[in-house]
Amino acid sequence: MTSQRILFIGGSGVISASSVQLAVAQGHHVTVMNRGQSSSRDLPEEVETLVADATDAAAVAAAIGDREFDTVAQFRAFLPDHVASDIELFSGRVGQYVFISSASAYQKPPTRVPVTESTPLRNPFWQYSRDKIAGEDLLVAAYRDSGFPATIVRPSHTYDKTLLPTMGHWTDVARMRAGKPVVVHGDGTTQWTLTHADDFAVAFVGLFGHPAAIGEDFTITGTHAPTWNQIYTWLGKAAGVEPELVHVASETIARVAPDLGPGLVGDKAHSMVFDCSKVSALVPAFRTTIEYHDAAHEQIAWFDANPSAQQIDEEQDALFDRLVKGARAF
Repeated sequence: MTSQRILFIGGSGVISASSVQLAVAQGHHVTVMNRGQSSSRDLPEEVETLVADATDAAAVAAAIGDREFDTVAQFRAFLPDHVASDIELFSGRVGQYVFISSASAYQKPPTRVPVTESTPLRNPFWQYSRDKIAGEDLLVAAYRDSGFPATIVRPSHTYDKTLLPTMGHWTDVARMRAGKPVVVHGDGTTQWTLTHADDFAVAFVGLFGHPAAIGEDFTITGTHAPTWNQIYTWLGKAAGVEPELVHVASETIARVAPDLGPGLVGDKAHSMVFDCSKVSALVPAFRTTIEYHDAAHEQIAWFDANPSAQQIDEEQDALFDRLVKGARAF
């Protein structure tokens, strides 16, 4: 394997840290640009670090200077303006620009599953998803007009040991251990694809420098799609309890807690199962190796070993109490 010069814009996050570690392990020269703040995910000592706010175009340009890269992996572009700045900055200076979009950009609700790369991009419920679509549109146009070497990647719910997948995160675990019921949106039978960051990294890094990936888009999610009832139950059992699940309609939760609404109605309320055969054709090593019934134990062990991470959201806890009370009133 030929060593590449790789720039990760954002490399210490939930989804990116595993990819950085794998790229280093494969012998690539890795540079990470982040804000220089502390993280629970340590970067390998071989990594070169540039400090800049990835959403500040001028700061990014100043930090990079006249460097060129074989691959740029952009994890921190959330608005089309961020993508437009990258196209201007990296044109003629990069062999491949890999944009992290989102599987939430796919049609909601989906007219059919499994979702593939040919599924329309449309999410009228969530601005985050619409902004990702707008960024994709800029990259598609840049590739068509000038050959800008873009690759678009759409992960879904990607997690590591530090990111609990449930609506209340650690608040849910605290409720379970206190014998309180936890709120599950809908009837809990919706399938939801979960991808461990280590599995994602195999497909993601495998696309770096691949000529057949230029100008293409890829879903990277894997095949593990448990129901929400299973996810909450596995988490509870890992925490040492049999959780009591109370089901509340997603629309009700969105009405009572508008900040939770877009991510539910615009994503998690729908059964999202994906076909990843396109990326698997280019990266045959990619497959699901870590499923959540095992990963939940890793997560609970990490949180139990890190008490400072056991953050309980008091407002959310009170919200769940109200939702439970309302659900039991019927």
